[in-house]
Amino acid sequence: MTPTKPVLRVIDLQVSYYTEAGRALALDRVSLELYPGEKLGMVGESGCGKSTMALAMMRMIKPPGRIEGGQVFIDDVDLMTLPEAKMRKARLSLISYIPQGAMNSLNPVLRIEAQMRDAIKEHLPTMRDAEVQARIYEALESVELRREVARMYPHELSGGMKQRVCIAIGILLGPKVIIADEPTSALDVVTQRQVMETLDRVQKQLGAAMILIGHDMGLMAQFVDKVAVMYAGKFTEISPVRDIFTNPLHPYARALIESLPTLNNKGVFKGIPGLAPSLINRPSGCAFHPRCSEAMEICRTVTPALIEQRDGRRVACHLYDQPIRRADEPAMVASR
Repeated sequence: MTPTKPVLRVIDLQVSYYTEAGRALALDRVSLELYPGEKLGMVGESGCGKSTMALAMMRMIKPPGRIEGGQVFIDDVDLMTLPEAKMRKARLSLISYIPQGAMNSLNPVLRIEAQMRDAIKEHLPTMRDAEVQARIYEALESVELRREVARMYPHELSGGMKQRVCIAIGILLGPKVIIADEPTSALDVVTQRQVMETLDRVQKQLGAAMILIGHDMGLMAQFVDKVAVMYAGKFTEISPVRDIFTNPLHPYARALIESLPTLNNKGVFKGIPGLAPSLINRPSGCAFHPRCSEAMEICRTVTPALIEQRDGRRVACHLYDQPIRRADEPAMVASR
């Protein structure tokens, strides 16, 4: 049974980067809800704003970037309004971030144990050393690493082991939301599977909500409950994972799915025509319209809103500018 109250609510989150060439609007008033135990996959081309959104939710955007508006609620706590000292406490305890490059995320001159102890002591300074040690071992064993790993340095571990250490650090304090930013991008396919199964298992044990950021649609199909497709700093579609693979609504989501290789088109590459737009000089209207085969005149001037179309499905496209329909009703396409 789905909980009635979301654990995560993102409301109109906006981020810009100020460069010599001008302002790049990297995240354009993005909103999202996620329930306890739910897994969301966030996909899109490089530069569309996926990692920016993750870092903004953690309040880790650095200059020349700037969070310019929006709210991020975990339960009833708005992370955007917390003083910096309380935000540091919220990281790991309420929301955790598992980075893309484990190789660059662990301190090379500190043992794993020391890095995990620092994370615990920052949040629970009065915890006894024996309890800290027990929690470190528990976290390592939960990601299928031996206790001996605690005494090792990062360079003594394989890529998969380092990624598991990052997962262990991310779950040390039982966060309610876990963000995994392409956690398997630098791993071979066998290790990818092992790491994802580990992440899936610990997320279920905690009952946490999880956001999985990545490009691998096959991975998304296996591990998430719903998919959010991002383009030029906005969501174009949010749908249950089965629906987006069998019947994508937005033309961009459809193009992404059609670009995947299949047994029927082996050796045939089908990409998306054109290039992703500049975030400094964004197209007017729908940002995807210069590359869209179904673009209408309204697409060139009016930005579509992300509205609900069917149960659990939301899409930002003028092809679906109409009231909410029942799931058993056929989709109506706007006339051209």
